[in-house]
Amino acid sequence: MNPTAPHVPQIRLYQEWLALHKGLRFDSYDALWRWSTTELDAFWQSIWDYFDLCSPTPHTAVLARNVMPGATWFPGAKFNYAQQVFRHVKPAHDAGFSAIVSRNEKGRHVELSWPELRRQVASLALHLQAQGVEPGDRVAAYLPNVPETMVAFLAVVSIGGVWSVCAPDMGTNAVLDRFRQIQPVVLIACDGVTHGGKDFDRLGVVAELRAALPTVRHVILHTNLAQDPAEVDRALETAQPCAAFGTATARDDAVVRAFEPLWLPFDHPLWIVYSSGTTGLPKPIVHGHGGTVIVALALKTLHNDVGCSYAPNSWGERFHWYSSTGWVMWNAQTSGLLNGTTCVIYDGNPGGPKDQPDWTVLWRFAAEQRVSFFGAGAAFFANCLKAGVDLSTCGDLSAVRALGTTGSPLSEEAQNWGTAQFAAIAKNEAQKDIWWCNISGGTDFAGAFIGGNRELPQTPGRMQCRLLGCAVESWNEQGQPVIDEVGELVCAQPIPSMPLYFVGDKDNQRLIGSYFDTYPAGHGRQPGGGDLAAEAGAVWRHGDWLRIHPDGSCVIYGRSDATINRHGLRMGTSELYSAVEALPEVLDSMVVDLEYLGRESYMPLFVVLRPGLALDDAMTAKINGAIRTALSPRFLPNAIFQVAEIPRTLSGKKQELPIKKLLLGQPLDKVINREAMANPGCLDWYVAFAHQRAGAAHA
Repeated sequence: MNPTAPHVPQIRLYQEWLALHKGLRFDSYDALWRWSTTELDAFWQSIWDYFDLCSPTPHTAVLARNVMPGATWFPGAKFNYAQQVFRHVKPAHDAGFSAIVSRNEKGRHVELSWPELRRQVASLALHLQAQGVEPGDRVAAYLPNVPETMVAFLAVVSIGGVWSVCAPDMGTNAVLDRFRQIQPVVLIACDGVTHGGKDFDRLGVVAELRAALPTVRHVILHTNLAQDPAEVDRALETAQPCAAFGTATARDDAVVRAFEPLWLPFDHPLWIVYSSGTTGLPKPIVHGHGGTVIVALALKTLHNDVGCSYAPNSWGERFHWYSSTGWVMWNAQTSGLLNGTTCVIYDGNPGGPKDQPDWTVLWRFAAEQRVSFFGAGAAFFANCLKAGVDLSTCGDLSAVRALGTTGSPLSEEAQNWGTAQFAAIAKNEAQKDIWWCNISGGTDFAGAFIGGNRELPQTPGRMQCRLLGCAVESWNEQGQPVIDEVGELVCAQPIPSMPLYFVGDKDNQRLIGSYFDTYPAGHGRQPGGGDLAAEAGAVWRHGDWLRIHPDGSCVIYGRSDATINRHGLRMGTSELYSAVEALPEVLDSMVVDLEYLGRESYMPLFVVLRPGLALDDAMTAKINGAIRTALSPRFLPNAIFQVAEIPRTLSGKKQELPIKKLLLGQPLDKVINREAMANPGCLDWYVAFAHQRAGAAHA
């Protein structure tokens, strides 16, 4: 059976179920959305019932405590992410579908059946238990986007361990800034990766991580680069003492077959992800099993329209979203397993080798593997447009019925390019006007606030709607909801996947400072107007500029704070400063990311060098090298400029956001108060630089 639409949209099936089982009918999506954000108990209970979520003990309430932060969801319920995945093993396998289909740059192709996924997860889970891993213990992973990473994740969380992963393209310092905070007891790592046609050995980094993480008492090594037995033996010998991932997942006996994931409290910690602010270390954000799963099912199924592979309505569904493990879209890709969907993953550079760029790699892979939902960062589609990719040369893409984007605003031009490409090769009605599922959310709550609805009109450059259950509004500077104006993106009611807490965050001070300290407690807590009591807490301020159009469609205009957003990955400016200012030649630095109003990200770095030094090619290369080594090549600046001073407040804080606004064309007197500055005289240089950039843009 061909999986390509038109099949019945998943959100239509849900609304038909609401009418049949709950007696609820809505004459518009807006009416449905308003119900979902005001009748929180009824909506989230409907999601629980619709997806037939299971618990050996009943919950005593849906939202027992409506407060932000600290909402209490489904008390009394027991849950496990892996339990939800394992529900699909038999029916998906009986229908003939794989759980995971994987390819890397070297052409290594792996297909994991559902029973084999379960067996490997059980084997590794038992191995971890034998090493003394208990519920609540943290397991750190330094792994690429391969099936072994999904297996490791499910094994860890099946026994109540708390998962945290960093991508192997991240340097030692960036990884340690994350893992040191969480004190892991086990490290699961790889020997290296291939990217852009080159192999990168990571055994040295693994040794550094082990030495710098004294709480780690066991290491498991996945030989990702080494393939023949002699190479594997050498890699394992170098990493000793360690266990081989292949051995730890090889067990197949009665105990493995009888293994069942532990039933855990609904809010038991699932994973730790990292989102960086403008100061301090990356924020180690903890999400819970139940909240993550219920939000992922609502997002992936109802809004992304990704169906179960063995359900007649979405038979043969194959879900691909290109990501590295350092991006929350890896978590989103993995969540396809929650609904019995075949996940199709690729590890490597989507643009091909560095010396011979090829932006058809993923398209050819998708054609070969009959992908039905094709997702990637907005920058990927922009690069395909610039490279002049012709999809008619990429094989049979007739199974593709939907395109997904996130990470940064998708330009009208890129969306029009993709629409025209599919119209030219259309084999069915769905491809004549391909559906774009453009979403915006965040690592912070492992979900999306704004996204798609296959039944709504689509306008290039916009997202179709605010998501069900997400009381998203755009607020002006007075904290009032506005329509058709750019304002701060806020969420005025809790959703189940909001963070449980940050690791090591005394009295929730970092959590509150990150999302909840901008607006008065209680203000605006009821969507559409009205306030709750101050005890209910504040609204969630996300840090994005948002415009909600009168028809409900939305545009994200980039970050409203100074956080860097490069190629869909967020990085705190403080992390970049740690790398750059560690160089003895650099006295001070400041970086701003000028992604705004849908523009492509442009990130200049300003540096103050020691007296007598000049920013020549060698110094530029040294600074870029420090960033590449400590963080990732993804965070290299577009340009580096030598300046006399970095503008600072009287308290010494770098004035990143005012300079960002200045470079985006706002008048100086509107963005900065000279009297609050320690060094107002340095502003003349930045004003001149802003005028020069504006002139060049209009030339």
